[in-house]
Amino acid sequence: MWFALAWFAAAAGKPTPGLVERLVAVPYDPTGMYEVGEPVGWRVTAPPGIHPSRAKFAYTVRRNNAVEIAAGELDLAGGPGVIEATLDEPAMVYVEIRAAAASPVGNGDAAGTSAAAEEQVLALGAAVAPTKLQPVAPPPEDFDEFWREQVAALERVPPNPRLTPKPTDVPGIDYATLEMDHVDGGRVHGQTAKPSREGTFPGLVILQWAGPPYRLYPSWVEPYAAKGWLVLNIEPHDVLPDQPAEYYAALPEDLKRYEAIGRESREACYFRKMYLADYRAVEYVASHPQWDGRTLVVMGNSMGGQQTLCVAGLHPRATHLIAYVPAGCDLNGCLHGRQNGYPFFPCDEAAAMNTARYFDAVNFAPRIRAKALVGMGFVDAVCPPTGIWTAYNAIPGEKEVVALVDAAHNHQATPEQQRPYVERAAAWLDALVEGREP
Repeated sequence: MWFALAWFAAAAGKPTPGLVERLVAVPYDPTGMYEVGEPVGWRVTAPPGIHPSRAKFAYTVRRNNAVEIAAGELDLAGGPGVIEATLDEPAMVYVEIRAAAASPVGNGDAAGTSAAAEEQVLALGAAVAPTKLQPVAPPPEDFDEFWREQVAALERVPPNPRLTPKPTDVPGIDYATLEMDHVDGGRVHGQTAKPSREGTFPGLVILQWAGPPYRLYPSWVEPYAAKGWLVLNIEPHDVLPDQPAEYYAALPEDLKRYEAIGRESREACYFRKMYLADYRAVEYVASHPQWDGRTLVVMGNSMGGQQTLCVAGLHPRATHLIAYVPAGCDLNGCLHGRQNGYPFFPCDEAAAMNTARYFDAVNFAPRIRAKALVGMGFVDAVCPPTGIWTAYNAIPGEKEVVALVDAAHNHQATPEQQRPYVERAAAWLDALVEGREP
C-alpha cells in the first residue's frame, strides 16, 4: 500500500549491523509492558563465535531517557548476561548498550579489529504502567482563551480558496494545488484530490513531518482519492507546494530553522500559524460541497502527528485522528526528569519553556473529541514515548494505541519494526472510507 511504502522508504539502505547491533536482547516480557515494582529486564546474548576480547559491553539504564538509574558491564564470553531494573513509578525505561571501552568494535569478529564503529549503540525500551503517566504540569490558565482568540482572528480572514487544477496519471480523480489566505497576511498552500464522480466522500487532512521546507508530491494524495477520499495535504510553511528543489534550497536560512522562530513568545511562536493553517485545512474540507458530513480524519507522523493531535483538540469537526510518533508532547518534560523531544524548546530558557506550554500536544489532548489511533516507538529519542503516552492518556474518548517495542523514530526504524502500526492505520482508513468504524 502507498502509505506503507512511504513510511518504510526512509528505513531502506541501512548499513550492515555492527557487533553491538547484532547482540540479541530478549525481554522478560515480550510486550515490553510492566507494572510498578515488577522487574524490567533483558537476557542479552552475544553473536556466535565472538572472541572473548570483544565480549564485554557497557550498559546504562535511564528513566524516561533522562535520569540514569543503573549502569554496568556485561561479559558475554561465557554466556548470556542480564540487564535489570525495578521502578517505583510509571515511566518509560531506556537502555543503551555499547562496546566496553577496552573492546575493539568493528564489523568483524576477530580480535584486534579497528574501533571505527565505537559509536555503535543498541537501544532497548520498556514501559512501566504507561497508561498511568500524567502531565508534568497543568496547561496555562488562559490556554483556552488564547486559542479561542487565535481561531477568532483566523476566522476574520476569509479563506478565499484558489484551486489550480493539474494533470494526473491516476484515472478517475481530480488533482489540484490549493492556496488560501491566512493570518498575518500569509498563505496556506497545499494539494488536494478527490474522485471525479458525483457524490459525497469522507474527508482526509494529511499534515507534514518536520524539516526545512520541501515540496509536496501528488503521489501523497492521489492514491487516497482513488480509494474514495476527499483529501487535502498542506504545507506546514508558507511556501509553494510544487516547486523544484532549487526553490526550497534558496529559501531564507531562518525559515529552514523555523522551530526556533519566536519561541520566546506565544504570539510570535512559529507553531501558532502552523496550527492555525491546520485549522483552516480542516475547515476547508468540512465546508466542501462534496464532503459527506460524517467522517473527517486528520493524519500525520512526527511533526505531522503533533499537528494532528493539536488540530483535533482545536477543531470539533475532526471525527478521527491517526497520529504516528507525534512530536510536540511533553515539551516541559526536561524540567521534570523526562527527555525533551522535537521541537526541542530549550530547557534553560524560561520564556521558551512558558511558550512551549501553549503548543504542547499534551495540553490539547483533553480537548480532543475525535476517535484516536496513536503509534509510538519505545526507543524513539526524537519524539520520546513518555510524552506520547502522556498525551494519549489525556484523550478522553475512544482510542487505540500501537506500541512498537523495538522501534526508534520512523525514519530510523525498519519496516518490520513499524509494520504493526502501518497495518493498523491501513485497516482504520480502509474501514472509514467504506463507511465503517475501525
